Amino acid sequence: MIEEKIKIQKWSIEQVAHVVRIAYKTIYNWIDQGLLDINVTDLPDHGIRRKRSKETRGSFSHGRSIEDRPAEISDRNTSGHFEADTVLSGKRKGQAVATFVERKSRLTIVKRLNGRDSTSMTKAILELANQLGDNLKTLTVDHGKEFANYNLIEEQAGVPLYFAHAYSPHERGSNENRNRVLRRFIPKGQPIEIFLRNLRY
Repeated sequence: MIEEKIKIQKWSIEQVAHVVRIAYKTIYNWIDQGLLDINVTDLPDHGIRRKRSKETRGSFSHGRSIEDRPAEISDRNTSGHFEADTVLSGKRKGQAVATFVERKSRLTIVKRLNGRDSTSMTKAILELANQLGDNLKTLTVDHGKEFANYNLIEEQAGVPLYFAHAYSPHERGSNENRNRVLRRFIPKGQPIEIFLRNLRY
């Protein structure tokens, strides 16, 4: 089943691990040990995501797990539940934008951030909560350091944050898809501020 999902259906290892309920690292270990007929070239991302898991970008492991998120949110039956993420100019320098995608309608909101830290993201989320009011009910995010102030956000905005599992972008699939579309206009490695400045005209 695992080999078929990855080689034929082009599922990521993280997706397969979530479905069969085992740690994604276990599948990587099986591949390394030759227990599965799978090569790195068979993976949809050619192993890039595994390399990223070793990067040192700040993260933390606290917060409310996505496993505690109500079923109606996961099933996209109700509106007002957003996924959030950041799009960066580069790994260390340059500006960033916050992207918010409503899970049911796929409505996408992009906000320019003053920085790449938790303070800037917190400000953006609180502004969004003020603008949307009751139309913003929950946020599903990753464990990036920009969401480290989740307690403050929940307290001031009254919006619960749910944290996806590490290296499981499919759990925020709408946001990941919108970020890929945004990258068509803001290529990786290019200063975001240049493109945002051009959008004013």
